[in-house]
Amino acid sequence: MNFGRGPPVVLNVGGTRYSFSREVLKDFPLRRVSRLHGCLSEQDVLEVCDDYDRERNEYFFDRHSEAFGFIMLYVRHGHLRFVPHMCELSFYNEMIYWGLEGSHLDYCCQRRLDDRMSETCTYYTAEEPPGAAAGGPEGKGRRPAAAEGGKWLERMRRTFEEPTSSVAAQVLATVSILFVIVSMVVLCASTLPEWRAPENRSVEEQSRYTAESVREPSGIIEAICIGWFTAECIVRFIVSKNKCEFVRRPLNIIDLLAITPYYISVLMTVFTGENSQLQRAGVTLRVLRMMRIFWVIKLARHFIGLQTLGLTLKRCYREMVMLLVFICVAMAIFSALSQLLENGLDLGTKNKDYASIPAACWWVIISMTTVGYGDMCPITVPGRILGGICVVSGIVLLALPITFIYHSFVQCYHELKFRSARYSRSLSAEFLN
Repeated sequence: MNFGRGPPVVLNVGGTRYSFSREVLKDFPLRRVSRLHGCLSEQDVLEVCDDYDRERNEYFFDRHSEAFGFIMLYVRHGHLRFVPHMCELSFYNEMIYWGLEGSHLDYCCQRRLDDRMSETCTYYTAEEPPGAAAGGPEGKGRRPAAAEGGKWLERMRRTFEEPTSSVAAQVLATVSILFVIVSMVVLCASTLPEWRAPENRSVEEQSRYTAESVREPSGIIEAICIGWFTAECIVRFIVSKNKCEFVRRPLNIIDLLAITPYYISVLMTVFTGENSQLQRAGVTLRVLRMMRIFWVIKLARHFIGLQTLGLTLKRCYREMVMLLVFICVAMAIFSALSQLLENGLDLGTKNKDYASIPAACWWVIISMTTVGYGDMCPITVPGRILGGICVVSGIVLLALPITFIYHSFVQCYHELKFRSARYSRSLSAEFLN
């Protein structure tokens, strides 16, 4: 292929030859190729290409010839797409080599590249880098005891953190789920009137952790569940790689919030006595007791759906903030207008439900979200027209960021599913061995 006029400069990429003029080479869109124009010595040339033939003025590049052909189509026509039947990451590696970036790809190919890069990032964050454990060929046959201990800790960590990494991890996850379900059933049943009727106890008395309450079946079950969750949390903390990162993880914070209230309640009972004024009030103990509801979130360790929801909220916080801004702006506008039309103007009828703008904000929220409890509604004609506009505006404003959140949810689901499938493959290998 010939490009331009003048003394030819030949590029040989994987056996395919391209001929350029020196003037074209100077302003070539590919940075690596344009660097050849500024090379002053053969050493500078060999830093850019793999080999150089001075007699034929030919530069050799040991790269993928078909990928470079598609890159040359981008140079000519301005559109860059992936090579069919070629890995997206391999083609992206060729792009980086020649001086292009992911933004040069067409939009459809950019999305494909983002999906593959997300999967690759998930893979490498969960696995050790290749060769890290083996230490290369020099380390074979002389693995120290520290390495063996580190391997054992890593296996323990995966057993407690990855439910699909081994048979033991699956058994441990099943037992943990059963404890969560039992604790939730006991918590819900303890609020039923029939649960307290036989002993004629009040809600405040139900919240106490006395010696008699601990001996009851519900107290014994609760103590066993707390003991299991405490032991599980301690073991996971011991085998974790980074203790500071372990403490900062949201799920671990939730575990702490779910376990701590039980011990605080027991200590308050021990140090304040059973008949003190604080125990008779019972408000603090009831709040601490109800914090056990956070145990439900522990199920996120074992279900991809809950993990996907959490990861989506983490990645889409900008879209969530944008959604809240939309709602707040619309709420400020419609609440002020509704208060003016329903109560502020002297139209003969005043709606007391719209006596203030904060009171009208409640009506705006339930109208924009199309809930419509019916506890308050406009009675004037202008107010009803405004209410219709408010409902339509709410549908439009809420729908705008949903598309971005949906795509992020799908991407997060595929990432976590890919990770789960990878551990399932390791579990199958364990069965075979």
